[in-house]
Amino acid sequence: MFSPLLQGLFLGASMIIPIGAQNSHILHHGIRKNHHFIAASICMICDVILIALGVFGGAKLIATSPTLVMVISWGGILFLSTYAGLSFRQAWLNNYTNKQQSADKGFKKPWLVVASTLAVTLLNPHVYLDTVMVLGSVGGQFQGNEKIAFAVGTMLASILWFYSLAGAAAKMSPWLNQAKVKRVIDVVVGLIMCAIALSLFNSL
Repeated sequence: MFSPLLQGLFLGASMIIPIGAQNSHILHHGIRKNHHFIAASICMICDVILIALGVFGGAKLIATSPTLVMVISWGGILFLSTYAGLSFRQAWLNNYTNKQQSADKGFKKPWLVVASTLAVTLLNPHVYLDTVMVLGSVGGQFQGNEKIAFAVGTMLASILWFYSLAGAAAKMSPWLNQAKVKRVIDVVVGLIMCAIALSLFNSL
């Protein structure tokens, strides 16, 4: 039972740690120290729910419909490509001071952080591919208590990572908040989003 938990922990970490839309979102809120733990909590809760759905039957249900898998995959490619484009645009404009001032005025309210985090999470089809399809398919191979242990392991990876990322970004905000550093972050995020979108395209 301990082995499936570790398998879930390491596989979950391998799926969650690479920079994606959720990580980028939490990173930006952490840099601003703008309700970053609220954003992390929402991402974590959504991941826990989606992982549970996948491991306990959702993955098998989706896998029975190739059309649905295709729609989710293309939706993920479109979402990631758009997010990459926005990141590259921000890096190109290099208008971080004005952008920061307007963001500070518009995103101080917790409900706006909640709404934007839910949008980045639940409107991103790639999240469903990672949590429901991939983690769910692997978890579905276990039975009984081992399946529960695997699910707990993947959920633990999400909890540890999102809270660690939010806390680290806030702690390092004096350095990460520099315009040149933020520009590099946007370029890196854009490149990673393109790479993930390309890998999804190649898997079709």
